[in-house]
Amino acid sequence: MLSTRIHDILKNHTSELQSEWLAAMANSGARRDALMKEGELREQCAEFLRLLSQATQQGGTTDINSSLFTPVRELLERLSRSRSLQGFTPTETATFIFSFKLPLFSALRREWSREPQVLADELWSATLLLDRLGLFTTEVHQKTREEVIHRQQQEMMELSTPVVQLWDRIVALPLIGTLDSGRTQTVMETLLQRIVETSAEIAILDITGVPTVDTLTAQHLIKTVTATRLMGAECVISGIRPQIAQTIVHLGVDLSGVVTKSSLAGAFSWALKRLNQSVNTSPGLARTATASKG
Repeated sequence: MLSTRIHDILKNHTSELQSEWLAAMANSGARRDALMKEGELREQCAEFLRLLSQATQQGGTTDINSSLFTPVRELLERLSRSRSLQGFTPTETATFIFSFKLPLFSALRREWSREPQVLADELWSATLLLDRLGLFTTEVHQKTREEVIHRQQQEMMELSTPVVQLWDRIVALPLIGTLDSGRTQTVMETLLQRIVETSAEIAILDITGVPTVDTLTAQHLIKTVTATRLMGAECVISGIRPQIAQTIVHLGVDLSGVVTKSSLAGAFSWALKRLNQSVNTSPGLARTATASKG
């Protein structure tokens, strides 16, 4: 439990605590002046001291999840997120709190050195409180980094699933790399949206760049084919190499209802025939698609 003694220290020695705190951060190497100006850091320290003083005004608990510490948590969450995005390490972020131990402990010793039991109790309470706040900053920092990584992965997946319009009513999606559940969802959403935008009737899934096909990958492909059909378009899988064909047979995956071709060129040729179109090449003329006669 917290007494009001820590609050009294925070209230009566604010300026001294802040100066010693800034010096402690400088000595710890956690200042990172290249990433944050001293004036900004000074303002953050002052704000933290003000909010911590308010949270401890009535004594109470060292449980930082209590409503008393809501403003303190909100401040530390903002600071931790900002530091994470600026390039601070988790250790440097947590040191913002941990480095405050030295000035606070020193002030407590000066104030209560003649009462050892009181001093021991206050030092223990201060340790619990600052440790929990420091760990909180680390958790927020880590969560922020995970969010950034997840967002970057999503962006990379979107960039790695370009749907190309090969011809009128024909689109193709060249896949590169491993297909997992998350990427399959992105593939389906991207492909279906492109089918709507282009009024495509045939979609080619080219898996030439997919290194291996296992049962899960095959299931993902079948789901994509099914979703495409529900949109009123036919789906062709191209890039079926001999090794992949053997693997599919060995796994017992049923692709009997799916059109497959060994190459993208073969799939494109099949698509043109399916749409009653052909590619004519005349000397000096560009290739054109025409409807087949007869």
